Amino acid sequence: MDIVILAVVIAVVVFGVLGGLIVGSRRRKQPPPPPPTAPDITAPPAEPHVGDEAETPREEPRRTIEEVDLPDGSAPVVVEEPPAEAPAIEIPEPTAGRLVRLRARLSRSQNALGKGLLVLLSREHLDEDTWEEVEDTLLTADVGVQPTQELVERLRERVKVLGTRTPAELRGLLREELVTLVDPTMDRTVRTETGTGGPGVVMVVGVNGTGKTTTTGKLARVLVADGNTVVLGAADTFRAAAADQLQTWGERVGAHTVRGPEGGDPASVAFDAVKEGKEMGAGVVLIDTAGRLHTKTGLMDELGKVKRVVEKQAPLDEVLLVLDATTGQNGLVQARVFAEVVDITGIVLTKLDGTAKGGIVIAVQRELGVPVKLIGLGEGADDLAPFEPEAFVDALIGE
Repeated sequence: MDIVILAVVIAVVVFGVLGGLIVGSRRRKQPPPPPPTAPDITAPPAEPHVGDEAETPREEPRRTIEEVDLPDGSAPVVVEEPPAEAPAIEIPEPTAGRLVRLRARLSRSQNALGKGLLVLLSREHLDEDTWEEVEDTLLTADVGVQPTQELVERLRERVKVLGTRTPAELRGLLREELVTLVDPTMDRTVRTETGTGGPGVVMVVGVNGTGKTTTTGKLARVLVADGNTVVLGAADTFRAAAADQLQTWGERVGAHTVRGPEGGDPASVAFDAVKEGKEMGAGVVLIDTAGRLHTKTGLMDELGKVKRVVEKQAPLDEVLLVLDATTGQNGLVQARVFAEVVDITGIVLTKLDGTAKGGIVIAVQRELGVPVKLIGLGEGADDLAPFEPEAFVDALIGE
């Protein structure tokens, strides 16, 4: 019995301790915080107007959309652009005596030929070795084999017969023989008068890189300086910006330029140029063709087509072949092929001031039987000069 009482007492004590622990833990727990209430939002003060203090915005009268004046949409607003200024028209340098004025420039590159020949001919004994050196000097200057042989033979005979020994006499003999080779009897005028009342038609041909388009622009200046009105035909439709380049040259002297789309038919552009030239009453129509490689048969055939199409409008008065003087004998190969396709009537030699191969004038004339009519002596706009045989020879051998 005592054991039962003891067990009951122990159970009561245990339950009492456990109850106290539970009540203590509940007292230590904090109650959850109350839910947050929405904060009061205060409107920002209105932005003050100029001259006003910062205060609550005042009521201002407002207009409706009907009261606001709007622009009438029936008449668009036109913004006037300032008129474009026309380019100033230049007055080209007169062509009369132009080569004489450019003689110094030509002689700087060509003087080695003349001085070399005079030094050889002034030797005390003119033996076979000396005459061979004379031949070598002429061949180096691209005079050509046959013209060189003719010149040397005539010089040898005249020196032997006349007994000429002084430098002045030798220079006189050399000048006479060179002038004879250049042939002053050839007609070197650029034919621009047809006699039919229409414009003269000049076509400019040549291979790539000879300065053909630039030469066409400079030739326009030559013709304008001589009193002609000029229309330019930009038939080089294959080279990028060729038409722009030619038009710029024309605008500088007041020449009208006829052009077509890039990559278009060059024959069509040439045809339109001649047609417009006739309608405008122009004196000369200059047609710049695309640079052709003389080894490309198809391109050369197309050049022949341009010529045939132009002749449906008017006859061709001139076909000028532009040759780079620095190419030397290679220029003769080009000249032969072009002559077969378009019947060359004259030659323009460019870059003659930058080469000591002035003898190409003699060689190309002999090869084609047509005269050199114009020569280029620099990069300036007026550095294209009519060819004058006597002035050219004087530049070769010096004063």
